Amino acid sequence: MLELRNITKIAGAETHISDVSLKLERGTLNVLLGPTLSGKTSLMRLMAGLDKPNSGTLHFDGVDVTGVAPQKRDIAMVFQQFINYPTMTVYENIASPMRVAGANRKAIDEAVQRAAALMKLTPYLERTPLNLSGGQQQRCALARAIVKNAGLVLLDEPLANLDYKLREELRAELPRIFAEAGTIFVYATTEPSEALLLGGNTATLSQGRVTQFGKTIEVFRQPNDLITAQTFSDPPLNTVVMRKAGDRFVLDGGIAFPVPAHLGEIGESAYTIGFQPHHLSLSPAGAAPVAIKAKVMAMEITGSESFVHLRYADARWVMLTPGIKQFETDEEIEVFLDPRVLLVFDGQGRSVTTQRKLAA
Repeated sequence: MLELRNITKIAGAETHISDVSLKLERGTLNVLLGPTLSGKTSLMRLMAGLDKPNSGTLHFDGVDVTGVAPQKRDIAMVFQQFINYPTMTVYENIASPMRVAGANRKAIDEAVQRAAALMKLTPYLERTPLNLSGGQQQRCALARAIVKNAGLVLLDEPLANLDYKLREELRAELPRIFAEAGTIFVYATTEPSEALLLGGNTATLSQGRVTQFGKTIEVFRQPNDLITAQTFSDPPLNTVVMRKAGDRFVLDGGIAFPVPAHLGEIGESAYTIGFQPHHLSLSPAGAAPVAIKAKVMAMEITGSESFVHLRYADARWVMLTPGIKQFETDEEIEVFLDPRVLLVFDGQGRSVTTQRKLAA
C-alpha cells in the first residue's frame, strides 16, 4: 500500500500540493483527475520521490520512504515528457529495467516481445527512438514500464499522443496488466470520460487539493461538493441558482416545480443546482420533467451527437443530444430536465443531496 499522510509541497510563493492524504492499495487503479495545473503531476513527482514534500510523509508497505531516492524505490514512471535512451534500440530500451535487475536472457526476451506486441512495436524493435514517431516513442516508454513489473506505476496522461483505436485498446488492457501483477497503478488525466472508462478509484484535484477520493462511478454520481462535480464534468456542469420555498423549487428566471421527494428535507434557502449536459433533452423524460425555455447561443455537431449551447436567465448551459440537430442563433427552444437527477449545493458549495437516483 502507498500512503500519503498530510503531504504539502510549496515552491516559492506557490502551494502546489496542500495537505493531501491518500491510501492506495496494491492491485488497484487510481485515477488523478483534474484540469491543467490542478496538481496531478506535482503529486506524482512526490509519489515517485523526484520531489520532497515540505511537510507530511509517504509510506510504502508501512515503510517511510519520504526521503528515499527514486532509483531506490520500486517504481516505474511514464510522464508527459517521456524519456527513452536515444542510442539504444527499442528492444534494449524496453529490456533495460530487466537487465538492471539481473533477469536471464530468456525471461527478458519473452517480456520484451510480449510488451512490444501489446504496444504494436514489434516491427520497430531494432530501430532507435529517434527513428520513431512521437506516438511510437511514447509506446516504447510504456512498454518499458510494463516489463519493469514495479510495485508502483505512475502514468501521467500517457495515451495523449496515440491514435484513437490503440488508445481505446490500452485503456482496457493496461489496468488488467498492472492489477494482475499486484501493482499500484496511478494514472493522471484531464478527461472525465477517460476516468469513467478506466474505472477503479478516482481522486479529483483542484488547486493542489484532493477534493474527493473513492470508487470512480461513486465520485461521479455522488460528488461531495460543487468543485468535485465541476471537475468531473466535460462539457462543463450546468448550474443555476435556485431557492426552496415551501414544497417548491424556484429557479432564477421564475420557473417553479415541486421539490423532488429525495430533497424534501432540505431547509428553505438559496442553493446552486447542477446537472450534466446529457440530462437536458428535447422531449419530456421521467415522471415529472421540468419544461424550460432557453435561447440557443451556438451549435456543435459531431455527427452522432449535437452540443447545443443555451442561455437561460443569467446561466449558460450545454445540452448534449443524440443525432444532428439544427437551431438558429437566438432561437428560443423548449428543453426538459428531470428533477430526479439534480445535484444541490449550499452556499459553501457542499452537497446537500442525501439520496439520488441518477441514470448516468
